[in-house]
Amino acid sequence: MSAPQYIDAATIAAALPPAAAVEAITATLRSGFDPAADIPRTSAQLGSGHLLLMPAEAGPVAGIKLAAVAPGNPEIGLPRIQASYLLYDARTLALLAMLDGTALTSLRTPAVSVAAVLPILRRFAEPPDLVVFGAGPQAVGHVDALAEASPVGIGSTTFVLRRPGRAGQAVLARGDIVPAGTAEAAAAMAGAGVIVCATSARTPLFPGTAVAPGAVVIAVGSHEPDARELDTALMAPSSVIVEDRATALREAGDVILAQHDGVLSADDLIPMKEVVNGVVDPPRDRPVVFKSVGMSWQDLSIAHAVFTRST
Repeated sequence: MSAPQYIDAATIAAALPPAAAVEAITATLRSGFDPAADIPRTSAQLGSGHLLLMPAEAGPVAGIKLAAVAPGNPEIGLPRIQASYLLYDARTLALLAMLDGTALTSLRTPAVSVAAVLPILRRFAEPPDLVVFGAGPQAVGHVDALAEASPVGIGSTTFVLRRPGRAGQAVLARGDIVPAGTAEAAAAMAGAGVIVCATSARTPLFPGTAVAPGAVVIAVGSHEPDARELDTALMAPSSVIVEDRATALREAGDVILAQHDGVLSADDLIPMKEVVNGVVDPPRDRPVVFKSVGMSWQDLSIAHAVFTRST
């Protein structure tokens, strides 16, 4: 038996461009896999953050990601999330590959977001303007995934940042930057067809009333029950898509806190597999929110696609 392959960040990027990653997530959901059957992740609190243990099995492969989340790292120039991934043959449990889990996470999260809202993006007759809250790898990754995988592309891109002076070259190369809470930010929001929230904020980033009917809002920054990027005023009138109802009600503060406020119930939540498979077509006259917390099956789907393309 050959030694397991190590797949580094550069190989992951070369093997699976953003549009192909979206296709991998879509293919998994169209294969009959139900995210509700995913193995729940576990978390261990540490002094500087926490560790996530994320096992999964689907089709011919199984895998596990160990992710370290250190909220203070960006202040010292390090990634907030660092991870490693092990990919196994599902039948023999032989180790097939070890992958850079940080690069894998940066690729899979935008792929999941775009796959979840792709049917909604097809409604736009022209490229929608994009507003992005955040300046980290997930913010940049969502811009790239939307630009490459959206059927109509994207129009102008505006990053709304609390500290614009800290924006890196990757952000500067992809759009304009405006300070949060300014008239420029409000104007960008008013014209946005797609809004991405990829921050570490624990309280809402903007008033929900600033979102236009028919706009698409993607929120990926939090996975804790008491943290939210979106307020109740947005969640109340929106069609809310989630990866899985039970997972969202356990981990998605945007959903949980809106439920506590009495404007959202479990039955209101739309599993993304129903949107991807055409079972549900959300109304066109109100915002669509996709709230993601990240699930183990998603990493496995992307890891398997990378492994297949790189061997």
